[in-house]
Amino acid sequence: MALLKQCKQKVCDVIEQESEKLHALSQDIWKTPELAYKEHTAHQLLTSFFSSQAWEVQAHYHLDTAFRAQWTSEATDSPPLHVGFLCEYDALPEIGHACGHNLIAEVGAAAALGLRGALESVQPPRQVQITVLGTPAEEDGGGKVDLIKAGAFEDMDVVFMAHPAQDDAAYLPDVAIHDVTVKYYGKASHAAAYPWEGINALDAAILAYNNISVLRQQMKPTWRVHGIIKNGGVKPNIIPTYSELEFYLRAPSLKDLADLQEKAHACFNSAATATGCKVELSSTSHDYFNVLPNKTLAKTYIENGKQLGMQFTTDDLVLNALSASQLGIFFC
Repeated sequence: MALLKQCKQKVCDVIEQESEKLHALSQDIWKTPELAYKEHTAHQLLTSFFSSQAWEVQAHYHLDTAFRAQWTSEATDSPPLHVGFLCEYDALPEIGHACGHNLIAEVGAAAALGLRGALESVQPPRQVQITVLGTPAEEDGGGKVDLIKAGAFEDMDVVFMAHPAQDDAAYLPDVAIHDVTVKYYGKASHAAAYPWEGINALDAAILAYNNISVLRQQMKPTWRVHGIIKNGGVKPNIIPTYSELEFYLRAPSLKDLADLQEKAHACFNSAATATGCKVELSSTSHDYFNVLPNKTLAKTYIENGKQLGMQFTTDDLVLNALSASQLGIFFC
């Protein structure tokens, strides 16, 4: 127990020693918000940071703006334990880092530095490899899915990340999500002289939007559908020949998501039938699966967090329920 306490204190000491550099790293990313797959400044800042800390760094790791930073303790006879930490750093269009991905980058870097410092202060019973992955395109696209498919996570035993929130919580359910782009193609005509010659793609978009609104009456309380009309025509006196919508569909499980997707697609297709438009449905991002809770890690996080003064508002929910349907929390 004394050794464990010593290691935990060393983690805190190392992070405190590097706090100014870590804060500057976060602020520099925040000041230069970049969209998914285009986080070139953040990529440069983070790879330079880890290089300066004597980590083995692979820039442009599988993706142009992803990276891998690695440190390994001294070798022992036991097989290595591989621990991963994640850094996110992309921003939202127009409003920047509203979800705090600059903070996720800071926390991932800090935790990795702290663990390394603790391991360097003792002789661990087995070799430990620490890997920090820079995972771009969280707000759009799905960079982690790209990296999973590329094998970036295959040899890791456990991977950690933290997301900013209004309260301290060991687990916040992240639901399954599917995006869909809906494109309607009609026929242009003069809206006053020859309206009967046209096929109105904007009408299809409006019908689709209203269909979804009506569907909400029969949706489960944990389902979410929200979208925008991105294109609705050129001028009022020209019957719109093209319209485009973008929607996100969310549900607590993949099974529910499949049911919701079938119902939503019926809304989109029926609008095309009613107006005589052609319709195209496509997805621009990877689907995200719902996150499964780990009660052991959640309990350990709460126990250690309380020792540092964290005040958890979801202890009973996390440890007893751990259910998206009960907590009803949905993220970007």
